[in-house]
Amino acid sequence: MSRTPGAVACVAPGQRLPDARDARGDGLVAVGGDLSVGRLLEAYRGGLFPWSADPVTWWSPDPRGILEVGGLHVSRSLARTLRRGVYRVGFDGDFEAVIRACATEPRRGVRSTWISEGLVAAYLDLARAGHAHSVECWQDGRLVGGVYGVAIGAFFAGESMFHRADDASKVALHALDRHLAARGFRLFDCQMVTPVTRALGAVEIPRDDYLARLEHAVGLPDRW
Repeated sequence: MSRTPGAVACVAPGQRLPDARDARGDGLVAVGGDLSVGRLLEAYRGGLFPWSADPVTWWSPDPRGILEVGGLHVSRSLARTLRRGVYRVGFDGDFEAVIRACATEPRRGVRSTWISEGLVAAYLDLARAGHAHSVECWQDGRLVGGVYGVAIGAFFAGESMFHRADDASKVALHALDRHLAARGFRLFDCQMVTPVTRALGAVEIPRDDYLARLEHAVGLPDRW
């Protein structure tokens, strides 16, 4: 696809997504296409991710937010919660419940969510295909926190997390980070750094550096 860098592409059915380096200043790369499993895998392998379903929009911000695998910052309060063992953590036990909670659970300072029903359906399909995963945090049989994302090779893209009890999402994220480290993952993408993820150790790196690390990570055997 030949176009001017910074100009948003319109993706027709069957047409490949553009290069992530052609994003405009806010990170928007393209509009259109679909949210099929094949299209989502193409996007993540190329450094793109969707932020809406109607229309589908594809993004690649620069700089890019990442968490170094195994480097999650554990605050004193989180360390106390982990020592107390108040939550039971599970993997891939109820992906749908986690993504729906991420879509509906109120967040401080946020009036609406980007996770529409179209995106929920798309990631459920991706989970059935073995590439989307969840970490659940349970208390007394109730789902109180969790995180979900996409795994390809030795790459994991964290998409969203939620909590209904103190530190529950952070406990889930801590379990995820330990799992990725134990499995030899090479890249843990968090897309953009927020105050919450910065406190957990997220950093920004140039998009070109991210894409180089991504190419290596997705080329390795699946490690989930």
